[in-house]
Amino acid sequence: MKNQEITAIFFEIADILEMQNVQWKPRAYRKAAMAIESLSEPIEDVYKKGGKKALEAIPGVGENIAKKIEEIIKTGKLHYFEKLKKSMPIDVEALGAVPGLGPKKTVQLYKKLGIKNLDDLKKAALQHRIRHLPGFGEKTEEEILKGISLAKRAGERMLLGLALPVAKEVKSYLEKSKAVKAAEPAGSLRRRMETIGDIDILVASNKPKTVMDYFTAVPSVRKVLAKGSTKASVWVENNLQVDIRVIKPKQWGSALQYFTGSKQHSIELRKIALKKGLKLSEYGVFKGKRVIASKSEEDVYRALGLPYIEPELRENRGEIEAARHSKLPRLIGYDDIKGDFQMHTTYSDGNNGVEEMANAAKRLGYGFIAITDHVGALAIAHAMSKKTIERQFREIERIQKKFPRLRIFKGMEVDIKKNGQLNAASDVLRKADVVYGSIHHGFKGAERENSNRICKAFENKYIQILGHPTNRKINERNPIALNLDTVFEKAKQNNIALEINAMPNRLDLNDVNSKAAIETGCKLAIGTDAHSTEHLRYIELGIATARRAWAEKKNIINALPLKKLERFLQR
Repeated sequence: MKNQEITAIFFEIADILEMQNVQWKPRAYRKAAMAIESLSEPIEDVYKKGGKKALEAIPGVGENIAKKIEEIIKTGKLHYFEKLKKSMPIDVEALGAVPGLGPKKTVQLYKKLGIKNLDDLKKAALQHRIRHLPGFGEKTEEEILKGISLAKRAGERMLLGLALPVAKEVKSYLEKSKAVKAAEPAGSLRRRMETIGDIDILVASNKPKTVMDYFTAVPSVRKVLAKGSTKASVWVENNLQVDIRVIKPKQWGSALQYFTGSKQHSIELRKIALKKGLKLSEYGVFKGKRVIASKSEEDVYRALGLPYIEPELRENRGEIEAARHSKLPRLIGYDDIKGDFQMHTTYSDGNNGVEEMANAAKRLGYGFIAITDHVGALAIAHAMSKKTIERQFREIERIQKKFPRLRIFKGMEVDIKKNGQLNAASDVLRKADVVYGSIHHGFKGAERENSNRICKAFENKYIQILGHPTNRKINERNPIALNLDTVFEKAKQNNIALEINAMPNRLDLNDVNSKAAIETGCKLAIGTDAHSTEHLRYIELGIATARRAWAEKKNIINALPLKKLERFLQR
């Protein structure tokens, strides 16, 4: 959990330094932040094993930044950061959460209009004072107003990718107690929703007081908010709230079902129970005063005349009706994926080399990966030139010989220009095994314009996958305007897969749109968009989104046997 805290601090330091017009340092802090964010182990453990030298071995972390990490680990704060914040009259964190408001624009708004916080920003936008500033305009002012609501929402709900590792860490800690029979995250986290309110964890135990004392002593607890006989709430690092509820082991199944939700799913189940002369609650399924099911969720659903319904489906989107008629999908499993379709290396904007990514994929037991570094005009991502592509492809061919059981596809992520053309020549595209087409600029087009742009790209015979189709970033940027029905139909006609981008702040396509794509007859591809070896673990989030979309193995090309996958990629 300290990883996330340090990451947030370093990103904010970078923003402040950029506002102060400091050269090169902002990039150094951002690079270190991204490396720490993607670590698969707690940074405290890295430090315990090897001290400051081990910290310096993290990509992007030099001696100076390592000292600052050491200070945060030892004291819980960073004097340099506190001093920096006091030097700025602006609420950098809050304003930085507004999409499109980079450090330079934030400083301009402060200097010209005296805007220090979100309230000042909203007032200025409503009074139409922002549109008259150089580089802003009416449309930007409208986008800022929309962005303020996104920024406020971001403060209320955390990303699944942030909450899940915290919940797993707390669960692992709880399971070490002899008083704990079982522990499991519940609520929206268990249903794998893209954003989470608080982290709720259920615990089965006959010794609730022992569990309460044990839980509130979790090393990462910053503050105990409440502690009762069977319930407790704490703040852990990064001010994330974790709530636990202790229930009797014999009521584990009914309680887990009840507290997983969703509310509407539970309401429909209670209606079914009433029609059968039963009562359903967190304590069990009752016939009169007699409990007929409570120990497992399977027992609870069986008592209601239904097969078990996976947590990701419990949103009252037709899953109960499907269960009644034995038409529930056989959801793709978390172990059914054979590889990852999108990742970046040091050839563009990644932190690791091709061989390092291949080694990480081998450890995950993958049968394939696609290296898809940027191609086009995306300067910020260090897009590859034709010569660089040729050099990378030669390296992939050389490294492939070291990995006989891992197919390394030579790929590229190519910008889709405003006219729908791919920003790469045919002689470059034809040499790739996997071609992603993605939009990285020009987000403000109208629905028809954006839809035509993508559909035109689908006519290029080399594109196989559309990357992050709606370009939304959760709590950061709204989706571009698109007629998804048109896009899905065109993708189906041209046999182009649509990506579920598994980056925690993307999950794009989302669950609802992915389900619509499947119903249209489209195939989906899951890509982590990994920029380091540690990002490959985000595949779990992409699979969760696919499961929420009712996806089966046949709908996801990552689950295809290698020969069938190669045939699909040949279109």
